[in-house]
Amino acid sequence: MSVFQRRGLLAAASLAAAIAAAGAPAASATAEPGITVSGKVTQPVFSYADAIREHVRVQSPLDSDGDGEKDLVRVDIIRPKESDSGLKVPVIMHQSPYFDKPGAGFQLDHKKYDANGNLTKFPLFYDNYFVPRGYAYVSVDMIGTRLSDGCPTTGGPSDVLGGKAVIDWLNGRATAYNAKGEPVKATWTTGRTGMIGHSYEGGLAIGVAGTGVPGLETIVPLAGPSSWYDMWRANGTLTDFKRGQEYMATMVDEDPDEKCAAAHQRMNEGSDDATGNYNSYWRELDYRNGPISNVRNVRASVFSVMGMQDRNVMGNQFSEWWAKLPSTVQRKAWVTQYGHLDPFWARREVWVNTLHRWFDHELMGVQNDIMRQPRADVQLGPDRWITQADWPAPTARRTTLRPQQAGSLGRKPSNGTGSYLDTRQSEEAVAADPATVNPNRLAFLTPPLKSATRLSGTPSVSLKVKLDKPTANLGVMLVDYGTDTRINYSEIGPDRAYGFKFLDRDDCVGESTADDDGCYRRAVDNTVTSGFHVVTRGIMDAQNHTSLSRQTPLRPDRSYQITWKMLPQDYEFKAGHRLGLVLTGTNADLGEPALGGAEPGTGTKVTLDLAGTSITLPLVTGK
Repeated sequence: MSVFQRRGLLAAASLAAAIAAAGAPAASATAEPGITVSGKVTQPVFSYADAIREHVRVQSPLDSDGDGEKDLVRVDIIRPKESDSGLKVPVIMHQSPYFDKPGAGFQLDHKKYDANGNLTKFPLFYDNYFVPRGYAYVSVDMIGTRLSDGCPTTGGPSDVLGGKAVIDWLNGRATAYNAKGEPVKATWTTGRTGMIGHSYEGGLAIGVAGTGVPGLETIVPLAGPSSWYDMWRANGTLTDFKRGQEYMATMVDEDPDEKCAAAHQRMNEGSDDATGNYNSYWRELDYRNGPISNVRNVRASVFSVMGMQDRNVMGNQFSEWWAKLPSTVQRKAWVTQYGHLDPFWARREVWVNTLHRWFDHELMGVQNDIMRQPRADVQLGPDRWITQADWPAPTARRTTLRPQQAGSLGRKPSNGTGSYLDTRQSEEAVAADPATVNPNRLAFLTPPLKSATRLSGTPSVSLKVKLDKPTANLGVMLVDYGTDTRINYSEIGPDRAYGFKFLDRDDCVGESTADDDGCYRRAVDNTVTSGFHVVTRGIMDAQNHTSLSRQTPLRPDRSYQITWKMLPQDYEFKAGHRLGLVLTGTNADLGEPALGGAEPGTGTKVTLDLAGTSITLPLVTGK
């Protein structure tokens, strides 16, 4: 019997009495409901309007603002009223920095309070949907935000350990205080907790899971970072703007800047924007291999969602962490063609139903079929999804293509050279009109494909280059040349973003009260018909080609072989289309489009040896 099976059976045993009672005839008209399972999912038998609403402040292990007191973390709770009379319930936990600014979710939800300081409005839909089904929902103000003490550290120790402290309290290992300042215990819970969140929030779930904290049974990170270095850097290049760590911390913190000035100074010094190098500061914020959070310590199961066209939290945040998860970790993934998206907005019914079964299985011990389904759902285009056994596709095979003279791309190496200037260019500018001469790029295309071919995984590129200056930003793009209708992930507007667009109607998820209706606008795919599409990309600061932790300037009289990973992708090239390899310099779009990007071009002339240059693609061919 596997570890996972034992865990599920123990959970099922702990709830067996409640579930059995729920399925039996009521002893009297006043009998309180228990957990009810029908059709292998929990049913909404508990009153949302009558649910208990309360709040506590959990003591964290850190004093992030240096005031001599350990930070207290504000935790807002809603749970079935029956949990005050013997029913033990699991917890869905949403830790967020966004409850002050700008608000949670794409509709920017904010909290509302009654006269006793308890929430009458919980942001997002999780409380409306899951509390009637027998879950407690806890909404956690990240340290330094809303009603929690301390300073936000943009992925740093206080962010992570504050969330861990809440899970410790839910499992009887930490101290919390009620509104009167009295110690209070979470006697109403089984302790089994699942964390969920989008973007920064998803990163918090990943970070807390990497501490190995007991009681955290599952996490659902949606476009969450696993390395804060990779939020602002790409192989030594700066992808967004300088002082980004401080920017994020001040954006989510309503307190005067002076309160956290020391924390901000540490961020700016540690970030080392001048070089873009990886260092001990970034390692502390690395959830893959860090001293506070490490992927090797993850024991919680994982249901991860990633938009492979996300310019904010890029796809390698998912792929690098996913590949390093211990083999014992049960997992599921959705891999999409969207940008920085929560799937609630793009595939709502399927998402809510899948999430429901996931939490039922992982937190309630309901023996449904969620783990017998294919591990990965993959979006290949508008309204086109497939399932497969894992991600990347197990049938993908690595194929190496090489640039050739006259602009072709094939399997055989070719002699000759080409050159371009490293200038800051948009992807559209350097990918357009591949047959024309452009001093800022070199473009190479395959012949038209005889059959559909799918890329699934992480490509790599190897360039043999000479530079006329000590460094250059080496950029590479894989482009699909062929007219098609695709997800328009880059368009941002009042009613659209990241590949979806709002409709002029709402629907409601779960149950409602006057203050908290659980109703949100509907959305559909936002598409565009175009003649080409940038599938994935990669960039490298040439002087970081041997190490991200130190710079080695290049000599102009030498050739260098520079190899690195591009961003991951899962994408289908249709029959008749052509694969394009575009070699260029600084990518103006590599980062959040609304923020522009900060890395200037170096002006370096890059001379390419075609015989030493190649791109290797994990491809799935045939059906």
